[in-house]
Amino acid sequence: MESIIQAIQDTFYFLSLPRMTLIDVVEVIIIAFALYHIILWMRKTRAWNLLKGIVVLLLCYLIAYFLDMSTILWIFNRTLAIGITALAVVFQPELRKALEELGRKNFVASIIPFDDTKDKVERFSDRSINEIVKATVELARAKTGALITLEKDISLAEYERTGINIDSAISSQLLINIFEHNTPLHDGAVILREDRVVSATCYLPLSDNLGLSKELGTRHRAGVGISEVSDSTTVIVSEETGKISVAVRGKLLRNVDGELLKKKLGELQGKSPEKKEKKKFHIGRGIKHVKVHAHKK
Repeated sequence: MESIIQAIQDTFYFLSLPRMTLIDVVEVIIIAFALYHIILWMRKTRAWNLLKGIVVLLLCYLIAYFLDMSTILWIFNRTLAIGITALAVVFQPELRKALEELGRKNFVASIIPFDDTKDKVERFSDRSINEIVKATVELARAKTGALITLEKDISLAEYERTGINIDSAISSQLLINIFEHNTPLHDGAVILREDRVVSATCYLPLSDNLGLSKELGTRHRAGVGISEVSDSTTVIVSEETGKISVAVRGKLLRNVDGELLKKKLGELQGKSPEKKEKKKFHIGRGIKHVKVHAHKK
């Protein structure tokens, strides 16, 4: 009888949960959060299909282990080190992209106080924004393909070197002329930096995002690709449809009109639209007060 009671106690002890502290709970939450985001990241890349292949190999290993297939186990054990190295090589583009995403300023800024003096400086003036919007609308109306990348904090110097140096003030006439058909500079992207057209015919990295529509061509994939590896904003004009798209942070906003485009580009100036409207309201109220006071006098 005592042996039966002891067996029951041992069984319940084995099934009982271990004693957990607050640190253990926090640790579990962190690991679960990390695994969740790793899985989400892998589903958006080629790594998802490779992961399914690895799962199949692990199932084969488990079957060989339980059936004591010594030859297969020997092959697995000998190729494990080589397999880890091969995975690092195969996943190199995805790992680099994940680390770049992890190190983006807007992700870490809430934890580590970086110097944000750059955000307070206007990158593009209102005149430059208006010229870009005007050129984009004209190019879209004429169904002329265009790819315009506006640099933010992350430097695009390595892509700038692939094109032809221009270093000119931003104007709608210049942008329209660059992308005109049968001109030497129409192929490739134009990079803009601080009210200047710095380079044209630049080659941008293509996105390998499987979620992008199959109807999108090289121009759109290049726009999304540069937004995945930097914090830039890219304006794309389709040569086939004449529709405008904007690529920001790896996402593509399609069928954009002139007003929405101006709003999106205005975000690059580092201004808060709410503060701007509030300031304008106060100024207007002050003028109204002065007029009333003058009338009474």
